[in-house]
Amino acid sequence: MKVYQTNEIKNIALLGNDGSGKTTLTEALLFESGIIKRRGRITAKNTVSDYDFVGAAMTALNVTDTAILLLNGQYGPEVGTQNHFRYTEKLGKPVIFLVNQLDHEKCDYDMVLEQLRSAYGSKVVPVQYPLATGPNFNSLIDVLLMKKYSWGPEGGAPTIEDVPAEELEKATELHKALVEAAAEHDESLMEKFFEQDSLTEDEMREGIRKGLASRGMFPVFCVCAGKDMGVRRLMEFLGNVVPFVNEMPPVHNTRGEVVEPNPNGPTSLYFFKTAVEPHIGDVQYFKVMSGKVHEGEDFTNADRGSKERIAQIYACAGANRIKVEEMVAGDIGCTVKLKDVHTGNTLNGKGSENRFNFIKYPNSKYSRAIKPVNEADTEKMMAILNRMREEDPTWVIEQSKELRQTIVHGQGEFHLRTLKWRLENNEKLQIKYEEPRIPYRETITKAARADYRHKKQSGGAGQFGEVHLIIEPYYEGMPLPDTYKFGAQEFKMNVKGTEEIPLEWGGKLVFINSIVGGSIDARFMPAILKGIMARMEQGPLTGSYARDVRVIVYDGKMHPVDSNEISFMLAGRNAFSEAFKNAGPKILEPIYDVEVFVPSDRMGDVMGDLQGRRAMIMGMSSEAGYEKLSAKVPLKEMASYSTALSSLTGGRASFIMKFASYELVPSDVQDKLVKEFEAKQAEE
Repeated sequence: MKVYQTNEIKNIALLGNDGSGKTTLTEALLFESGIIKRRGRITAKNTVSDYDFVGAAMTALNVTDTAILLLNGQYGPEVGTQNHFRYTEKLGKPVIFLVNQLDHEKCDYDMVLEQLRSAYGSKVVPVQYPLATGPNFNSLIDVLLMKKYSWGPEGGAPTIEDVPAEELEKATELHKALVEAAAEHDESLMEKFFEQDSLTEDEMREGIRKGLASRGMFPVFCVCAGKDMGVRRLMEFLGNVVPFVNEMPPVHNTRGEVVEPNPNGPTSLYFFKTAVEPHIGDVQYFKVMSGKVHEGEDFTNADRGSKERIAQIYACAGANRIKVEEMVAGDIGCTVKLKDVHTGNTLNGKGSENRFNFIKYPNSKYSRAIKPVNEADTEKMMAILNRMREEDPTWVIEQSKELRQTIVHGQGEFHLRTLKWRLENNEKLQIKYEEPRIPYRETITKAARADYRHKKQSGGAGQFGEVHLIIEPYYEGMPLPDTYKFGAQEFKMNVKGTEEIPLEWGGKLVFINSIVGGSIDARFMPAILKGIMARMEQGPLTGSYARDVRVIVYDGKMHPVDSNEISFMLAGRNAFSEAFKNAGPKILEPIYDVEVFVPSDRMGDVMGDLQGRRAMIMGMSSEAGYEKLSAKVPLKEMASYSTALSSLTGGRASFIMKFASYELVPSDVQDKLVKEFEAKQAEE
């Protein structure tokens, strides 16, 4: 197979909502390019792509340079379109809109174009339009070339003619709009356009290329992929106009240094995907970020420090692989049988010290606790889950010490149903899902005092330790303690030392030594702190982690023989526990910032549903043809939100969520949680 040079490579991602025709279009593109001899069909399960489950839009966009955003002609922009476009915007990638399924009886191209313009503005510029849509679709006008393309029933090679007289006025108007859009992105082209009111075909292509690269324009093309109509012309445009790898902005390594796709530079390979295939094992996909890679070369794994030899290199067409001897900067390929390479790793050749981690996956939207039906299979399940995550990094596996559950996070209910199906059908491992427990926190709302004496005498050396302490709510910037009053007693503090401890579960514990007169030796203070920390890990209300507490140890007693660290650890723990119960303990719950993108006709239903989930609506705005609803929602209420939202909107809405803060739960919710915890403890 020919070795393609960097200035000959164009990497293009094909994105679209479910049902937009990505698989069918891929078959037509591969057929037209001669990679396959006949087009497969989804119903026959013989297509080149879709041979495994890949939730890889973000991965694809990060390792390619241009996005084709496919639209179903009967629906226009959908929730998937919106999500994918947002990703392209974030990554600064060029976008081509491609309207597919023009032969569907409900296809309305003019409506789709209007929706695109409404969502994405005047940058949306049609290059083609169909003469008719529906079952009789067989021709379109290309306003870049000012030609009519038409096809016979089998599609494929078009008949190309001049624009018919009855379409000339419309085509000329759209041609001028396209010329003007192309000229906008090059000063010399703009001057020529003003002088001559036109551009040559090559000049238009140059202007469109620059407009694409800068996201200054989004061309619109038409195809009927199922009948192979318009696909060949689309490929011509991709070949003539879409930017090459070396014409796009370069990426940066983890040190922020620019890494140019230079075939003559030191070699770095970025591994962005792993697939597991029967009889082969791991098939690992990489992009050559710089330099060249040959069969049999040795590399160093920048992430793991291990050595690797790449024995074989393949160019890929879905599940089909073609052996090659060399790949250069910008190319994408795969290899097999590596010893210690994982998704996200970088392999470097001599003279290269790059690391890359530029793929940022979207936050999870759906979580479930997972466990095997047979608990003896737990270790086996974890090994399989970790391997599957190599294939799809948007499956996130978390073994929660706090919740005492294994949590699997995904992009939606269907995403996790797929995980379960694969475990049960491919791996023959029966599993079950449960609702994850909520990581509540406990804190206090007022100051309280307690003392505790630990005394044990059972022959030989005894145990003795007595601790007096005050606890109070902690907040950033609070002044040092001075005087406290509890009933008729007043306690004056004399601060000797302060220790501020950021807690791994959030918040802080501030520990203050205010011992006077040597009532407790300084050597026992760490033991007291250790006892308090142990109690912070299991609050008295629900057994959840405690946070944001200040503890002042101000008095106590020792025994010259029986005092030791264990005695003061237990005394500190029990004094803290007693004080905590009297300090107005409250439960905190995790609150998430939620943004819902919803069609305007469903806004009322979605808002009502959120309010039923104890949401606080923060604002509304319009964005890309959808309404954006911002809210703060307790995590407890988001357990099955993706399913509910899909049901409410017919799958036309999407949402993103991220942790915001911990807030006090309402008193009725707290009462319910405490009773549930007490009942559970009674059972155990």
